[in-house]
Formats: sequence, structure tokens, C-alpha cells
Amino acid sequence: MTNIIGLVVLAVGAVLLYFGYQAYNAPGDQLLTAVTGSHTDNTVIYIVAGAAAVVGGASLALFGRRTAS
Repeated sequence: MTNIIGLVVLAVGAVLLYFGYQAYNAPGDQLLTAVTGSHTDNTVIYIVAGAAAVVGGASLALFGRRTAS
């Protein structure tokens, strides 16, 4: 069961990274980056949350609950 949860979290993380990448390349974000030198908060949140979810999901999927036999 832990492996399934890990795969779901991994998939959600991949989707968040995709949205972060799309927001990173959006014209509004590019303009803001050119003017202020930083990205919008939503872009950073998508990328950081996506990366954390990918790492956490992969960890759960690979090293989920181990039982001693």
C-alpha cells in the first residue's frame, strides 16, 4: 500500500513540476524576471513543491514499509 501512495505522490510531483515549468516560461513571468530579477511566488512554489513531492514519492515507492520476515 505504501508503494501505491508513493507512486501517486510521485505523479503529483511530476504534474507540479510541469506546471512550474509552464509558469516559468510564461510571458508574464519572463517580464517580471527581466524587471525584478525574481520569479513569481507561484512559480517557485510549484517547482519546490513538485521537487519535494517527486523525492518523497520516489522514496516511498522504493523504500516504503519494509517488514522483517
